[in-house]
Amino acid sequence: MRLTLTPLAEQDLEAIGDYIAADNPTRTVSFIRELRAQCQRIAANPPGYRLRPELGDDIRSCAHGNYVIFFVATPEEITIIRVLHGARDIPAILGSDDSRQ
Repeated sequence: MRLTLTPLAEQDLEAIGDYIAADNPTRTVSFIRELRAQCQRIAANPPGYRLRPELGDDIRSCAHGNYVIFFVATPEEITIIRVLHGARDIPAILGSDDSRQ
């Protein structure tokens, strides 16, 4: 199964890395690797993760530490649409952007 990240998800990872680097530059690379590895695990079993109908059709989520990975799955592809801190206003964010591009 193919795994892709939207441009917004890539931007999220960059912003997370920048945020972590401000306090702990040595942790930045390893944490981003952990998030990417979690995305790979999602691709191995997408139905095993929580559906989030309140956020949109077919959106699922997976927590990793304080962050939440949001994705949609088809039989051929997993698309990571956003990676957001769990304390953010997620319904407002996912409702205000075109996350699937």
